[in-house]
Amino acid sequence: MDTLFPAHFSAAPEPTTFIVNVIHAHPGKQEEAFRVIQDVVHYVAERKAGFLWSNLAKSSDGKTVVNIEAIRDAGNVDEFFSDPVFREKFRKLDEVATFEFHTYSVGDLVLPKLDRQS
Repeated sequence: MDTLFPAHFSAAPEPTTFIVNVIHAHPGKQEEAFRVIQDVVHYVAERKAGFLWSNLAKSSDGKTVVNIEAIRDAGNVDEFFSDPVFREKFRKLDEVATFEFHTYSVGDLVLPKLDRQS
C-alpha cells in the first residue's frame, strides 16, 4: 500500500509561513503544557487544510515547550483562532503556562555542503 506524505523538504525556499510558539511552563507544569499544546496541534492537523506540519519539543531544563509549526499562509492564524473549539483548547495554556508566538516567512534555506571531506 502506497502512503502519501504531504510534508516534504525542498532545496529552495517555498512560500511557507512558520509559527514559533514558545511556552513558558509554570513550575512543575511542563508535561501538562506539552499535552495541552499537543492537543491543540492535533486538533488543527485533523481539521485545517492550512496546516502543513509541526514539531513539538520540551526543553531539558523542564521550563519550556516549543511548537514550530508550518502553515500555508499567515491568514491561517486568523482562521484557526476563529474556530471556537480551537480557542477553548488554546485557552487551557493559560492555566499551566505563559506563552508568546510569532509568525515568520521563509527568507532563506541553508543546507550543509555535500562534500564534508574538505
